[in-house]
Amino acid sequence: MDLRGRAVLSLNRLRVLLMLFHTMARVTAEQEVENLSGLSTNPEKDIFVVRENGTTCLMAEFAAKFIVPYDVWASNYVDLITEQAEISLTRGAEVKGRCGHNESELQVFWVDRAYSLKLLFVKEGHNTSKGPEATWRLSKVQFVYDSSEKTHFKDAVTAGKHTANSHRLSALVTPAGKSYECQAQQTISLTSSDPQKTVTMILSAVHIQPFDIISDFVFSEEHKCQVDEQEQLEETLPLILGLILGLVIVVTLVIYHIHHKMTANQVQIPRDRSQYKHMG
Repeated sequence: MDLRGRAVLSLNRLRVLLMLFHTMARVTAEQEVENLSGLSTNPEKDIFVVRENGTTCLMAEFAAKFIVPYDVWASNYVDLITEQAEISLTRGAEVKGRCGHNESELQVFWVDRAYSLKLLFVKEGHNTSKGPEATWRLSKVQFVYDSSEKTHFKDAVTAGKHTANSHRLSALVTPAGKSYECQAQQTISLTSSDPQKTVTMILSAVHIQPFDIISDFVFSEEHKCQVDEQEQLEETLPLILGLILGLVIVVTLVIYHIHHKMTANQVQIPRDRSQYKHMG
């Protein structure tokens, strides 16, 4: 083999090695995840962290529940009855994830992989009247469930694996560089592969940041959902009104006291002229 042929062979081997190294590095990054749900004081809330190159790149805290309709046979074994299974994301779930500059992903598996949840986040730039602005959002949700699993499903007619997907989703919209926080419940509808069935995903106690995390294991400044802001205003408004009312009462009492004191110090002129001789 001539020198040129050896050089080409060596170059091809180098390319293969680089591809293998890239694949291994990517797999390692995807597997660098932690389930910190045990640190949560809320037994229904899970905490997941994805890290790449020793740095936190995605953090997610939330409680999730799925309302899944499914058919069972009626007692006459002719008609179908629709039942509902309530499936909650449990602690100790297996987690995978990956981070990118404009796209990040979180996957969670539980009950021996009978159930899995995939969340896809994207970051986008927009031109506004104030100039270019960037936001991130939840762009896709996929929930896979096994209706043959006996804990939540009882004799489902179409027992087996089903996939429920979101459609044109744009949720949790947040300015770039901030985390999203919402304690209130939020619902997302998912279309199931089980014919004519819609799965409802209920999220609560949410705190998520899939991009631009500056400090390890620390969320950036929160962007609160409108529902939380309204509830906070409703809780604060009575206190503000009470303080204003109390201030008005205090000011009124002070004015009354000053007026009463000034009036008491004035010389009273008698209306009966016979009393004038006693003056001076």
